[in-house]
Amino acid sequence: MSKITETFELYGKTYSLTTGELARQATGAVLVSQGDTTMLLTAVVSDERKDYDFFPLTVDFQEKMYAVGKIPGGYLKRETRPSDKGTLTARMIDRPIRPSFPDGFMNEVHIIATSLVCDQINQPDIICIMAASAALMVGGVPFDGPIAGVRIGRNRITGEFIVNPTFEEEANSDIELTLAGTADYISMVEAGAKEVSEEDMLAAMDFGQQVIGEFCAAQQRFVDQVPVEQKVYELVEPVAGLAERVAIHYSAMSEALRDVDKQSRVAKVEALKELITASFSDEEREEWGASLAAELKELEKQAMRKMVLDTGERVDGRAVDEIRPISVTAGFLPRTHGSGLFTRGQTQVLSIATLGMLNEWQRLDTIDPQQGKRYMHHYNFPPFSTGETGRLGAPKRREIGHGRLAERALEPVLPNEADFPYSIRVVSEVLESNGSSSMASACGSSLALMDAGVPISRPVSGIAMGLIKEGEQVAILSDIQGVEDFLGDMDFKVCGTELGITSLQMDNKAKGLTVDILAAALAQAKQGRAFILNKMLEVIDKPRAELSEHAPRIISIQIPVDKIRDVIGTGGKVIRGLQDETGATIEITEDGTVYISSKDTGGEEARRRIEMIVKVPEIGEVYTGKVVSIQTFGAFIEILPGKDGLLHISRVADGRVGKVEDVLNIGDEVRVKILEIDDNDKVSLDRLDKPKAPESSREGSREGGREGYRDSRSSRPNGFSRSGSSGGDRSGNSERRPRRR
Repeated sequence: MSKITETFELYGKTYSLTTGELARQATGAVLVSQGDTTMLLTAVVSDERKDYDFFPLTVDFQEKMYAVGKIPGGYLKRETRPSDKGTLTARMIDRPIRPSFPDGFMNEVHIIATSLVCDQINQPDIICIMAASAALMVGGVPFDGPIAGVRIGRNRITGEFIVNPTFEEEANSDIELTLAGTADYISMVEAGAKEVSEEDMLAAMDFGQQVIGEFCAAQQRFVDQVPVEQKVYELVEPVAGLAERVAIHYSAMSEALRDVDKQSRVAKVEALKELITASFSDEEREEWGASLAAELKELEKQAMRKMVLDTGERVDGRAVDEIRPISVTAGFLPRTHGSGLFTRGQTQVLSIATLGMLNEWQRLDTIDPQQGKRYMHHYNFPPFSTGETGRLGAPKRREIGHGRLAERALEPVLPNEADFPYSIRVVSEVLESNGSSSMASACGSSLALMDAGVPISRPVSGIAMGLIKEGEQVAILSDIQGVEDFLGDMDFKVCGTELGITSLQMDNKAKGLTVDILAAALAQAKQGRAFILNKMLEVIDKPRAELSEHAPRIISIQIPVDKIRDVIGTGGKVIRGLQDETGATIEITEDGTVYISSKDTGGEEARRRIEMIVKVPEIGEVYTGKVVSIQTFGAFIEILPGKDGLLHISRVADGRVGKVEDVLNIGDEVRVKILEIDDNDKVSLDRLDKPKAPESSREGSREGGREGYRDSRSSRPNGFSRSGSSGGDRSGNSERRPRRR
């Protein structure tokens, strides 16, 4: 096949789709670009059908650092495991593609998205959905396409919607909405928002649905140019009469499903399935194994769905808009910086907040311009949470996705760095799961942050909504549990504050999902969020006034940029000394912001010392200084760290003094006042509370006098000693080299 390209422009941005040039041994391959950002999407379908009870689709997203002209970090200097962003992008491609294959299609499908160029202007992820769809279509795979994805932003100043915003445009948006689907329906939604209303979010969805249609039309024009050879794959066909033999157990399945307790219900359903399976002969079980398992699953699915649609009652006895019992505890754990335990029905999440220095932020090694983040949310889903055994290891895609959803939900309410100079990490441990654990982690995170004293603007609550749709019959379910997620048509998670939505995520298996249905789901979710939020506020209604005694205290001060070197010192000597002596941790940024962290009073002492180091003395100020050098003409007094002034011999005592040593010794503390600061920043001091000059000293000779002082001033280096802003040569030796600065 020769090279075929379709280039088109939509909403001020240029796109292209190309096939026939690269990766020609793949079932289908498409090169897609937006601006200079270029991705290669390949799809390979195995020839043989698999005997699985699930559709074997795998999607991988490969971030190649050469795409942005970077060498990968780390010891190996090559790409290894995908970043969280890569994992989330793979999920973004998978979710709308998966339900678009025909029932009974059991050939393995592997889709790989490879980043070739990322221009750091146009985002590489969203165009991959369109290209994956195109690769499947040009490969002749049975697939309900075209499918496209779009990202909708909204300029926070003008209120205008932006299609597939650049990184810069997204930074100036108050909505970041990702949609995927066909020209007729939406199958996947992801969103982050700055507390926007349901009406505004629906307007963005409605606009996004129209835009998807335009991208699907452009994709179809591209596919129409390709000489597609439709491939024939053997589908798993229903076994004649099998459905009828299983369906006679419908009443028994309905009865088994009616149980509030998840473990009890699962046990009853599995026992019934084993009983039904035993009614078949050994030969039938061996021949129809996968088909029989599928029919038993279908029986459970139809029994659950009909129960809701026909009676309005759910398997645990709740009404469609009823929320499970909620229990909330703030400050559940001792010694942690903040913790919150959130229990809703048989879903329980313990969230723990930890505060740290800003230099503990997470550095990101990805193809995106973002270098790092100060707020991290991690979600863990151990097997014991569902009463199962399993292997613990690296977080799976689902855990990364749920963690990012809760992280996005809290980001809009966090204080900025200037007001709260901390890195923040929240870990949500799922201790028990029966649906909506990601939303429980969002609620638990709010509790943990408030318990830690993080001044969030408003608490966030979340709820998972479900949908059951059979023809014109529609039921929207609030606070879905596991069986309703597994056997229902939609999992629609919504997080927000009392003012509006902060994040949402939706996966849809039902074709014909309209904006009207989404509007009804959002309205019902708003009521549910408010109910849950009130339960949380009954326990803790605002952040604690003080941080936990176990959390570090971080002080932020600003110093002049030209004083940074004084605080750091030669080879870091000064700052290391400050940290060793005070026990505080000190970080200085290029703009002169100093962050001081400690768990005791050492932070305040470090701040006092730093302020003394950078302070510029003024005439009339009074200091208690230490004698650091004695000369014939007077004594040098350290009034500030690294800053000296001269107390002339005529001012060390009340009366005539022959030798300074008769009145002062090195190490003595003296209260002095600044009399003069000359053009070279040399400081003259006067002693306060002068003692009487000793009689023996009055009779002694007086060397140096004012002339000696003038000579010493001319021989000292400009500026203060050690810091370059005061003092000078304490020895009076004109040959002495200036101190290193």
